[in-house]
Order: sequence, then C-alpha cells, then structure tokens
Amino acid sequence: MSQSLTRRIPDALTLALQLLREADVEDPMRDARRLLAHAIGQPLDRLTLFMQDEMSEATAATFAELIARRAKREPVSNITGIKAFYGRTFIVGPSVLSPRPETEALVESALSLPFRCVLDLGTGSGCILLTLLAERPDVLLGVGIDLSPDALGTAARNRDAFGLASKATLGQGDWYQGLRDAVPEHQRRFDLIVSNPPYIAADEMEQLQPEVRYFEPRVALTDEADGLRAYRAIAAGALEHLTRGGRLLVEIGPTQAEAVTSIFSAAGLESMDVLPDLDGRDRVVLARAPAA
Repeated sequence: MSQSLTRRIPDALTLALQLLREADVEDPMRDARRLLAHAIGQPLDRLTLFMQDEMSEATAATFAELIARRAKREPVSNITGIKAFYGRTFIVGPSVLSPRPETEALVESALSLPFRCVLDLGTGSGCILLTLLAERPDVLLGVGIDLSPDALGTAARNRDAFGLASKATLGQGDWYQGLRDAVPEHQRRFDLIVSNPPYIAADEMEQLQPEVRYFEPRVALTDEADGLRAYRAIAAGALEHLTRGGRLLVEIGPTQAEAVTSIFSAAGLESMDVLPDLDGRDRVVLARAPAA
C-alpha cells in the first residue's frame, strides 16, 4: 500500500478489501471494516462517520499491518484482542479459544433453570462461567478450571473487568483435579457443571479453517485421539461433584450426541437431552445426576 492510496480511508478500505478477497477470507468487507475501526480507535457502528477522513501516516501503517495479518488468516479476534459473546466483550488471545455463537446455546440452556453454584471445566477465556455469573447475580459461587496458566490469566482479566472477582474462583489443573487448590472440600459439589471441552478428533484437524487450525490453541481443540476423551474424564467425576439432581451441560461436535450420551449414561447420569444450536445442529448434551 502506498501512502497516497492508504491515508484516505475510502482508498485504504478498498485496497484492504482486495487483499482479503485474494486471501480467501470468508467475509472480507466485514473484517476490513472491523480492523479499520480498531485502527482508528472508533466503535464499528460509528465508522461511517469517518469514511471521508484521512488517516495519519502512523494509523495508515497500523491498518496496513492489521490487514496483512488477517490476509495470513489470523482471526480478527486475535488481532484486536477482543470478541463479543452473549452481549459482552471478552478479552481473548492466542492462549484461548475465541468465543463462538454456537456456545451461546449452552449458556441459554444453563440459564433456563436456577442454580447456586457452577463449575466450568476448561474455562479458557471464562466466557461461559462469567456470562452465567453476570446473568445470575444471585449465584453464590462460580469456579473455572483450566490446565493452561495462560488461559487462566486471560480468564482472570475478564473476571476482573466484569467485577466478578468476589464470585468467580479460578484454579489450574486437569479437569476436577484443579478443584483441590481452588476451593475447600466442602465447596466441591455443584448444582451446575458446564464445559466446552476439546472435541475434535485428531484426524479431523486438517479439515479445519486456517484461522482455527493455525491460530487457536491446539490443546483446546483436540484430544489428539477420537475427540471423546474429555467427555470420559468429565463423566468419570460428575457424580462425585454434582449435587442430587444437579445438571451437567457440555458442548459437542454435531455428530457426537450418541457417543456422548452413551458415555454419560454408563457413568450413572440420567435424563439425557440433546439440544440444537441456532443452525439446528446438535450442540449441547444435558445430563442430570440422580435426584435420590
């Protein structure tokens, strides 16, 4: 991009659009506008007010760099460091999965009934846990567990940004093991457990879009096996950590409902339901601990 082309916002946007199209970006206009708004420091919904302006040389260079990164298929959320989820803006980055609209189906189901304490296994950015706590101020305790210290750092930043430090406790560990240092023993039973675990089979990784395959944490995507290991681990400890009648909600891949419900049933969980996402695909398995 030469300076004469890129300092005028309309010209810079036109050239950015061309570069993103050549890179096979799925929605080049949407992403170019988002990155332009980020570069000039304005909300996206106010961008049209600045479309006839000229950028400073430094801002033009910043915008060019952002577009170059997106043309290499780096996700917009990684570039800007933020992602919207359930009406809130979360801090994200390369150590966590970028929140996805499909996961809102899990949140909706979790919110359909009251709960007093919630455990989020593999919390990542904290988007599920913190959304539930923000939507239900009467909840007494939320615990987020993750194996990655970097992911927990991101979750802590989001927790503090939403003013939820008094409600949300974070712990490092492999699934339920992370509870040992996070909360005392008498607080290790929950009436709601949620998780969006790594569920992509190892042999499916090459089919993912470059944005996911190359830029999201692999450990949060795949178990390097059949995509079901996490569900087996979650099921194995569920009855020990659920209250009577407590709910377990997990996100799944759209072809995994039968396998996951079988794993949960074999572990003694009951009342299985499979819930769709907004596109009508199987997305959430709901199970319950026995009520007696």
